[in-house]
Amino acid sequence: MGTCLDIKIKRANKVYHAGPQKGKLTPSPVDFTITPETLQNVRERALLPKFLIRGHLSSTSCVITQPLTGELLVESSEAAIKSIELQLVRVETCGCAEGYARDATEIQNIQIADGDVCRSLSVPIYMVFPRLFTCPTLETTNFKVEFEVNIVVLLHPDHLITENFPLKLCRM
Repeated sequence: MGTCLDIKIKRANKVYHAGPQKGKLTPSPVDFTITPETLQNVRERALLPKFLIRGHLSSTSCVITQPLTGELLVESSEAAIKSIELQLVRVETCGCAEGYARDATEIQNIQIADGDVCRSLSVPIYMVFPRLFTCPTLETTNFKVEFEVNIVVLLHPDHLITENFPLKLCRM
């Protein structure tokens, strides 16, 4: 009986990797601009301080073993910045005839700037995908595993700005 338990534990602790995917990965760089006017789901836009944030992600189609890179530039902001963070989110969707269930889980959060950053100074974006919490993007008829990265800017006093970018992860 002890050996069966040992075998189950060994199997539970084993890490499985999918083989490389066939084909070429086409880089898909993204340039972005964040202003009060570009934000969605804002209750009272007039209360937001004026700001202009520009940047780019090198690609939203990523090889899982290579980092997500890019840069961010705060051109102007009426309010002081508390911090800038990168959030990596795994989105799992299950579905059938009755409907779909979607579950989003934050799996990594990296602070790329702390405090009121200098204006017009490039802030590098560099995120290594966590090995145990990511996998290649998967899409079947009834089940999907997808990933997103959020750029989160916290402004004084208590304004939270989030820009979302879907990612496609693959193994080469």
